Amino acid sequence: MSETDRIYLRDAERREFTATVVEVNKDGGIGLDATCFYPTGGGQPHDTGTFTWGSENAAVTAVSGKGPIVFHTLEGTLPAVGTEVTGTVDWDRRHQLMRTHTVLHILCGVIWNEWKTPVTGGNMEPLSARMDFEFDPLPEGFAARVTDLVNAEIAADRPIEISFLPRHTALADDDLIRTKVNLIPESVSEIRVVDIVGLDKQADGGTHVARTGEVGRFEVIKTESKGKGNTRLRIQLHD
Repeated sequence: MSETDRIYLRDAERREFTATVVEVNKDGGIGLDATCFYPTGGGQPHDTGTFTWGSENAAVTAVSGKGPIVFHTLEGTLPAVGTEVTGTVDWDRRHQLMRTHTVLHILCGVIWNEWKTPVTGGNMEPLSARMDFEFDPLPEGFAARVTDLVNAEIAADRPIEISFLPRHTALADDDLIRTKVNLIPESVSEIRVVDIVGLDKQADGGTHVARTGEVGRFEVIKTESKGKGNTRLRIQLHD
């Protein structure tokens, strides 16, 4: 079975590429042999953008990558199998999501280092997100303290490095799996590791900026109790 080369795993800065259609599905999606488009997953929403081929062009409305092939849902006419297409990612949206995903890792690192508390869930949109932690109760003065700590790590402009490890090696390191439940599918044989050097190192498949200084200013806008032992933080990024 063929498999899509997921370029975004190695190069999140890449925003244009050429690929060949290997499959067309009944839901209006095209599967490609390579893509820069991030598919919905891991709390990060899919990229948007456009494809062009010949005199045709179409907007990307959804991206799914649950199997070996990444499918891109398009508006309008679909290219046939074997067609070469050029894809262009909506960079402004992608970069906002990269900043957001990175700040969530900074937040995880700060909270783990300060309180040794794991993540229980999360979701993000461009420049805003929610993240749940196993706090019971929330420490006094938490929001102000975590805001100061996260913004200090952003100001430190730490480099962010990407590497790949065999599954058995990665899963043997408890520090790489910071979610309360291991969400990595059994089918994944090689684990991608995102390392905010000197702060946080996690198994992760999302897109990230190159240095923490790209993130912008961090703000906790709300904390909510979601039941015993579970507190939700709602956060916002500013330029």
